[in-house]
Amino acid sequence: MTGGLKVYYVPWRPFIMQNTFPTIYGLLPIMRTILIRERITIVHGHQAFSTLCHEALMHARTMGYKVVFTDHSLYGFADAGSIHMNKVLQFTLADVSQAICVSHTSKENTVLRSGLPPQKVFVIPNAVDTSMFKPAVERPSRSEIVIVVISRLVYRKGTDLLVEVIPEVCRLNPNVRFIIGGDGPKRVRLEEMREKHSLQDRVEMLGAVPHAQVRPVLVSGHIFLNSSLTEAFCIAILEAASCGLLTVSTRVGGVPEVLPDDMIVLAEPDPSDMVHAVQKAISILPSIDPQVMHNRMKELYNWQDVAKRTEIVYDHALKCSNQSTLERLSRYLSCGPWAGKVFCFVMMVGFLLWQLLELWQPADDIEEVPDVSFSHNCDEEMLQKNQWNEEE
Repeated sequence: MTGGLKVYYVPWRPFIMQNTFPTIYGLLPIMRTILIRERITIVHGHQAFSTLCHEALMHARTMGYKVVFTDHSLYGFADAGSIHMNKVLQFTLADVSQAICVSHTSKENTVLRSGLPPQKVFVIPNAVDTSMFKPAVERPSRSEIVIVVISRLVYRKGTDLLVEVIPEVCRLNPNVRFIIGGDGPKRVRLEEMREKHSLQDRVEMLGAVPHAQVRPVLVSGHIFLNSSLTEAFCIAILEAASCGLLTVSTRVGGVPEVLPDDMIVLAEPDPSDMVHAVQKAISILPSIDPQVMHNRMKELYNWQDVAKRTEIVYDHALKCSNQSTLERLSRYLSCGPWAGKVFCFVMMVGFLLWQLLELWQPADDIEEVPDVSFSHNCDEEMLQKNQWNEEE
């Protein structure tokens, strides 16, 4: 327990991409115990591809809890994976209390994929810890312009675009150097590009960069380059802007909503347009003041504001009226002629298993955690006393 935050490590081994194997009902016993033991009022799940999230929300609704879902990503409608995932999301969100998206583009995408009423979806952007991401005391010399790329080196992040953009930018600007942080299956393409164009001394490959080391990498550069092909928000450009870097990014997803026009240069996900955007960024670089950018980011994005707006969503969720089992069944049936029946069956089996657990281990037999509000008040009183002593 740290500052009122308690973490449970559920004994489910990761299956693929840090996701647990979908069990549908396997999580129900331990979720029920945690929810009762901790006297939970709201269950908040994140990420559409998290099986743990989907199962937790499903079981929480079965037990009558209010649930909130946050979607952080954009997904398509054509490939097989997206089609199946969208159907699962439709099932999960059919009975959700409220939902949060990180951008207006993300909201539109989630509403279209899930069939969720738009009035249930709030838009709350991500934020950045500006106390961690500060500009360097002494900015790097402009005699050599350093362009920083920190990203997972995968197709979705536009690594193939970088392979074509970097050699052309280096050809047009002899004083430009690239620093690339990140790892992934597309790293080999960047290394081949570097060898092919003899750019070993101008393209530095750092490999995977721990989050604690991101800021030192960012402050060593002047421009941050983001080549994503799809992006709901992109926290990376917030961190870069907070460090005083001018951003060049592809005009995709929710990226145009993130930064003011004078702090970012947008381009279509096309090599020639991206090269043009980099050239434009280099030309306006002398007018950029890193400290001014940092101060603006401090006002625009902070986690305290995100917390306040999230509390509003929780208040709306708590005010939602409880629905009967028949009302819930009708919502699942509306998910499709065949899928709706499957969803109803899944929900009814979960309800029966929950009732069996209630008989096997009644809720009254589960020990609830003691109220920690008293100890928190004591901590606050101690802090106040220490402040008074310091003032005296």
